[in-house]
Amino acid sequence: MQRPIYLDHHATTPLDTAVLDAMMPYLTDAFGNAASKTHAYGWEAEAAVQTAREQIAALIHATPEEIIFTSGATESDNLALKGVAMAYRDRGHHIITSPTEHKAILDTCHYLEQQGFEITYVPVDKTGLVNPDDIRNAITPQTILVSVMHVNSEIGTIAPLAEIGAITREHGVLFHSDAVQSVGKIPVDVDALHVDLLSISGHKICGPKGVGALYVRAAQPERIRLEPTVHGGGQERGIRSGTLNVPGIVGLGKACAVCHDLMPEEGERLRQLRQRLYEGLTSRLDGVSLNGHPELRVPGNLSLCFARVQDESLLLSLKDIVALSAGSACTSDSHEPSYVIQAIGVEPYLAHSAIRFGLGRHTTEAQIDIVIDAVVEKVERLRALAPPTPVASRS
Repeated sequence: MQRPIYLDHHATTPLDTAVLDAMMPYLTDAFGNAASKTHAYGWEAEAAVQTAREQIAALIHATPEEIIFTSGATESDNLALKGVAMAYRDRGHHIITSPTEHKAILDTCHYLEQQGFEITYVPVDKTGLVNPDDIRNAITPQTILVSVMHVNSEIGTIAPLAEIGAITREHGVLFHSDAVQSVGKIPVDVDALHVDLLSISGHKICGPKGVGALYVRAAQPERIRLEPTVHGGGQERGIRSGTLNVPGIVGLGKACAVCHDLMPEEGERLRQLRQRLYEGLTSRLDGVSLNGHPELRVPGNLSLCFARVQDESLLLSLKDIVALSAGSACTSDSHEPSYVIQAIGVEPYLAHSAIRFGLGRHTTEAQIDIVIDAVVEKVERLRALAPPTPVASRS
């Protein structure tokens, strides 16, 4: 049976063949522990890890020693927020974030609230953008950290990190960004964005699952201190103990190197495919509205609401043709409307109809045309079966 077309690249991505090839030796003969300092097996693994640090650093304009390896973005987010909170609690107890962050941020903030920290959630506008002035106005003498994701994982909106970072620098506040959906897809320069910590995930950029990284600034204006959340053998400069996942790290490094080479061409190709998908759907269907910013969005993202259609019904009707989701994979088992869609003020009668189209490296024009035809057919069929309700104007 032919598998459905895959348009859920924000949830995960297929492993690039070049990444698999780079990993294979470290899954077989080159199996050494990177912490083994007395023989060739360990030296070989350590050298491979160092190469990966250099590849990741090159993609985000950092230095290799500023890359800390983790098990994925969730751990990176936890390490950034908890690590800063505990290391700087003598300086303050206030953290600022937004209500549209990934659950790895929001749930960590809820945990920190239980530990006595104060969290301010600055609002977003109808396109999902945080207003930098709201960040400025929320900063108090007790503020130690601001965390704003670079690209929203559901609606694809790109946050004004450089402007926010300039404000945090001005006030001597640390700045973290969950950049899982931006690294490898749009240019990321940690210095230009003024970020002090930045989370990365392997499986969002055609790399392996179970590996990620946290950029931790080691230079001016200050070297960032983090309280470890995992204790043990003192790996990763004592910030994150545990035997390094050498094959995964090699894969993450190679994935970053591939993105470094392909990003400009791939980004433009995905923009064109996304526009083809958007125009194909909106030219044939009324009541289709765009979620997120119309221009400031990552190339492969298209989030749409389809009036008079339930997201679950549409996804179920399309399951044999195209793999899609209503939002983040981490909340896909919830029957409530996406908290991101609600936060940007989508009308309640539309909130249950949001569908996220996630285009990726292997998406083709022919696949997009098949998806357009299938979605139009299924939406028209479901609307014909639905009772009449208000129809949103076309965006």
